[in-house]
Amino acid sequence: MRNPNFRWFFVTYLLSMMADNIEHVISYWVMYQKFHSAALGGFAVLSHWLPYLLFSVPMGGLADRLDPRRLIQFGMLLFIGVSLGWGYFFLTDTLQMWEAMLLLVVHGCAGVFWQTPSQLLLHATVEKKDLQSAVRLNATARYLGVLVGPAVGGAMLIWLGPTKGIFLNACYYVPAILWLARIRYSREAVARTAVRGLGEVLRTLREIADRPAVVSMSLLAAAASAFIGSSYQAQMPNFAVDLGHGNPGASYSALLAADAAGALTGGFLLETFGGLRTAPRSAMLLALGWCCALAGFALTRSYALALICLFSAGLFELSFSSMAQTVVQVEAPAEIRGRVLGVFATASLGCRAFAGVTVGLIGALVGVHMSLALSAVALFGTIVLLLAASR
Repeated sequence: MRNPNFRWFFVTYLLSMMADNIEHVISYWVMYQKFHSAALGGFAVLSHWLPYLLFSVPMGGLADRLDPRRLIQFGMLLFIGVSLGWGYFFLTDTLQMWEAMLLLVVHGCAGVFWQTPSQLLLHATVEKKDLQSAVRLNATARYLGVLVGPAVGGAMLIWLGPTKGIFLNACYYVPAILWLARIRYSREAVARTAVRGLGEVLRTLREIADRPAVVSMSLLAAAASAFIGSSYQAQMPNFAVDLGHGNPGASYSALLAADAAGALTGGFLLETFGGLRTAPRSAMLLALGWCCALAGFALTRSYALALICLFSAGLFELSFSSMAQTVVQVEAPAEIRGRVLGVFATASLGCRAFAGVTVGLIGALVGVHMSLALSAVALFGTIVLLLAASR
């Protein structure tokens, strides 16, 4: 944090990630109130993460060849446009389901232009001796924004209402655009070729196959994303209503805040002790704790216990996800770093599209409580197998 460029990187990244998730909270709540559709909540997860699954590796190759700052700025402009679009429909009360689906798809595409190029930019922002701390702090900022954003969005939803809140949210992306317009940096001199088709993607996978740390963390991220990801946040209005504790809107915000408080605690602990414990096995053990916390949240009917479970889930998720991302970014070969980060983005972000099925669409059939609990159990078993294989 002594590096001024990294401080700006950290702050603008955190603001943008927070804004990304504030938009989720406000838009999910309005869609739930208007359509009462668990299937639409599942589509929200699919549309947000499927672009990462399809385009993360090609985007990594593009970031290897082009200026990542311009790719990130384009993504920020798309985010602003989507927030303004939601605001227009909220203001005029004309939102239809197909319009909501279109905005959700554009929002997902905007994230692809942002995530992988920003990880590549990070390596040019700090000196090599500070890289591991920078990667760890950036990973913490990412997951902190994912979990703190919903809490801030819940507060904005209560105090400002959905229309004013979503218009204000568009402003949070502006600092990143302005900072990227003025920062100067130098890049490593490495060979850069375009990603042409599936063959190039498979070649990238073969090149990282002899790096077990990268492989194991990518598999862990893929499993966690495919089974659960952030899908339970899209269904949080359902959980808040089912728990039946006072005002549903306030209950919804408190549940999100508990998740965020756990993440904040995990971020402090990770930077304090992360340098000693950043290892694939540690990340897997923390992920097991995340499974247990979410299973407990899904099955309990006690509101107080639900808050405790979500606090624990936030702590465990930020910890294992940040640790996995740190391992991959430090181990990635410089000459194909963008592509390797694209592979990890496909695993950690793209595979979240499948969680729209495991928690969202199946939840429409058996209930979101049971679908989340079953997904947590399935993930727990998968991580046990990964631990056994890593021995």
